[in-house]
Amino acid sequence: MMDLLLHTCCGPCATSSTEFLLEQGYQPTMYYYNPNIHPYKEWERRKESLEKFAGLKEIPLILEEEYELSAFLQQTLPHELERCGFCYRMRLDKTARKAQALGFPAFGTTLLISPYQNQELICAVGQELAAEYNLTFCDLDLRPGFRRSQQLAREYELYRQGYCGCIFSERDRYYKGK
Repeated sequence: MMDLLLHTCCGPCATSSTEFLLEQGYQPTMYYYNPNIHPYKEWERRKESLEKFAGLKEIPLILEEEYELSAFLQQTLPHELERCGFCYRMRLDKTARKAQALGFPAFGTTLLISPYQNQELICAVGQELAAEYNLTFCDLDLRPGFRRSQQLAREYELYRQGYCGCIFSERDRYYKGK
């Protein structure tokens, strides 16, 4: 089993992802760092959902308790059209640094389960950071487990969100313009 620090965005995405990673020979420790999530209550609900899942499945969880929305906005606002890339980099860089500091040989992210995320960009950023920090990036395609993750989230009664979490995504979900 290879120890893996797994950036985890929420409980639902962690369900099938951790199952699959265990089957593939990884021993995941989940890591909650998501400064992009807005508003704060949404960030809190996702954290609590992940804590519930971690307790149910007895999977180790490391929480970053600071809500760093300002840092996220400072990095992404000047580049709104490329915001996802900045967001991926911010979260994966922090995960890679944490993995290195804690002695994990590998890191990955549950973002790779979502058919709505840019898989190619996530993997490119992950591979670049892996080289920079002398780690391995787990770039397994988790998307085949997406429907199962939704099913498991219902079974475990985990909070399920309707958007990626950032203020821009929330806007795009509800505001259609004129």
